[in-house]
Amino acid sequence: MRIMGVDYGDSRIGIALSDPLGWTAQGLETIRWKMDIEVPVERILRLIKEYSIERIIVGFPKNMDGSIGFRGEKTTKFIEILKERIGDIKIIKWDERLTTVAAQRTMHEMGIKSSKKKQVVDQIAAVYILQGYLDSLGNNTTQ
Repeated sequence: MRIMGVDYGDSRIGIALSDPLGWTAQGLETIRWKMDIEVPVERILRLIKEYSIERIIVGFPKNMDGSIGFRGEKTTKFIEILKERIGDIKIIKWDERLTTVAAQRTMHEMGIKSSKKKQVVDQIAAVYILQGYLDSLGNNTTQ
């Protein structure tokens, strides 16, 4: 079963995919968009078909106290739009607190130049989101 990880943002959406066995997450791409939400939704729909995605894990931003803020509300709206278009594929909200911080730390440790960071930070965050979910399954992808 292939699972997609999504790090939703106002201008960039990071996409990660699991391996076919559902053990590891790999960064796939960053979808750039501005005003029209249909642009990333259409690209995600194509990726779902291309990779036979059976489940989507969307990073869900919460405040450090666990409350839902403005970003969480925007992400909820994105998830609702996506649900309307994808049919029976299950979408799971996954707590993404500190994933961007972890992604930035990883890029720093890898020596990625500042000019390249914007291009990959969302993909790396999507990998963290998806890998956290996969690890929580304990290799039992039927959950």
